[in-house]
Amino acid sequence: MQLQGNWNYPTAMSVGENSLNQIGQACQQAGITKALLVTDPGLAELPMVANTVSLCHDAGVGCEIFSRVQGNPTGENVEDGLQVYRQGGFDGVIAFGGGSSLDAAKAIALMAGQSLPLWAFEDVGDNWLQADEAGIAPVIAIPTTAGTGSEVGRASVITDTQNHVKKIIFHPKMLPVKVLLDPQVTTGLPPHITAATGMDALSHNLEAFCATSYHPMAEGIALEGIRLIKDYLPIAVTHGDNLEARTQMLVASSMGATAFQRGLGGMHAIAHTLGALYNKHHGLLNAILMPYVLEANRSVIEDKITNLARYLNLDNPGFDAFMTWILDLRAELKIPHTLAEIDITIEEAKRVGEMAVADPSAGGNPIQFSAAEYSRIFTDAVMGRLNDS
Repeated sequence: MQLQGNWNYPTAMSVGENSLNQIGQACQQAGITKALLVTDPGLAELPMVANTVSLCHDAGVGCEIFSRVQGNPTGENVEDGLQVYRQGGFDGVIAFGGGSSLDAAKAIALMAGQSLPLWAFEDVGDNWLQADEAGIAPVIAIPTTAGTGSEVGRASVITDTQNHVKKIIFHPKMLPVKVLLDPQVTTGLPPHITAATGMDALSHNLEAFCATSYHPMAEGIALEGIRLIKDYLPIAVTHGDNLEARTQMLVASSMGATAFQRGLGGMHAIAHTLGALYNKHHGLLNAILMPYVLEANRSVIEDKITNLARYLNLDNPGFDAFMTWILDLRAELKIPHTLAEIDITIEEAKRVGEMAVADPSAGGNPIQFSAAEYSRIFTDAVMGRLNDS
């Protein structure tokens, strides 16, 4: 292993009950006088969003809502938001919601003062150097789900609808200048969304832990993130008003996105592909794919997973014990065992394999699978074939 890396860590974060009350002060500190609050249509109607707008107004900060954001945000969503931003004279963005809202908001902020199109900033080579840094608006992030960790990320995943592919848009200044992790804004989340987003956070921590690049700090963060999810995700799902569990899950989510600068892997390579082709929930896709990708990587991650199982205090710690925990957790959270259960068939298996191997996340997988091998893993996940069973 080459002992080299480029490491980055989260931004300023306030964690805990009533953190949302700091939104006005956070805007002032960021130099925001008029904020565009980007959220999704469902959240836009809830009192917590109206309350956030009021808190901004009370602090002398203008605030208006943009909510035309899909579950898998598209280039068109970003373009619509950008038009509103430019026409409204805004000078900052409040990203409020789940990963989709946060990703759309960060992309709108990136594009605020750019002349090049969105896709010019796809995370390929040094594309980000083409951006006018002075034209990037400051972002304050308020996640309402504990899943993507987009609040501490320097990128957005946006669907290119013309080519039916998810693209990663990147610039270092897309990182929010302030994050407010307030468990109270997550308590109304339905159990099935809590479960799917929590499994997404698990997939981030787990794939980062298994990635091969040199980053001991990220590895340690991922290890503890997985423990927090083991201890608190079931509580957050069954007792949605438990603020301790909600807080710990928000933190574990941010930890996952901090850790995955070490790399992701096959779960995300396939999930990004299926999200683009079938418009399914990203966290749910990762949750379903998890055991199949783990099994495919077993030959090279078994020792690491044994250490992880030991840290989690699993009985008879080893790969099998860890796999049993994953399967039991999914069953407890009512996560489907197969992709077929969410209406995905093997019809596009060849295309899925070709798209997955080209996804940037594939580069972090412990084994560099071929397109054919990704097709096989995908087919196993549709059919429910695990351990050739």
